[in-house]
Parts: sequence; structure tokens; C-alpha cells
Amino acid sequence: MGFWIYMLIMDLLLPFTMIGFGRHFMKNAPKTINGVFGYRTSMSMKNKETWEFAHKYCGKIWYICGLSALPITVIFMLLVIGKNVETVGTVGGIIMGIQLVPLIGSIFPTEIALRKNFNKNGKRR
Repeated sequence: MGFWIYMLIMDLLLPFTMIGFGRHFMKNAPKTINGVFGYRTSMSMKNKETWEFAHKYCGKIWYICGLSALPITVIFMLLVIGKNVETVGTVGGIIMGIQLVPLIGSIFPTEIALRKNFNKNGKRR
């Protein structure tokens, strides 16, 4: 049971992170454009307007995906209560891998939205 609780906590870290950062970024992009913290792509870092747009857009995606992943994660982890360590670990690992898809995949719709709303120099269309 101890390993199951550990895996549940580990599997919930990513959805809670997506919810927290998503909620924060929807309201507040990092104050300065930087290469360390925030949504950092060449298009998002063109100027302050693209920087804020990208954070707001990506933040919404992360927030929605994080909220969606929470109950799904709990349901699948409940299905493996009492199973052996290998089963719990395998299911937990698969859940984590699936959770990474929207986290990383959020780059694509955000970049598409940036290109629809801004030209290559960062000027709003």
C-alpha cells in the first residue's frame, strides 16, 4: 500500500503543476522576457506582447489539461489498489507518460496561435 500511495502522489504532481502554472500564467506572464522561466520559444520571446499572449494561451491549455488529468489519474490508480509493485509501477509510469503528452504538446497549438495573431516580427495582425 505504501508504494501505491507514493505512485499516486508522483502521478498527481504533473496535473497539479499544470493547474498551478496554468492558472498563474493565464493571469501573469513572467515580468521580463527571459531564457530561464516561462514559455520560451523564439516566437514568444519576440516582444512583450507575444510573451504575454503565449503565456496566457499556453496557461489555459495547461489549466484545462491539468484539471482533466486529475480525476483520470485517480480513477486509474484506484484500479490498481492492492496489486503488486510491478503493476502499480507500470500503470503509474504509463499515466505519467500520457500526462507528458499535453504538457509538451501544448507547444504546437500555442505556436500556431502566435503565428495566427502575430507576424514573423512579432507585430499583431
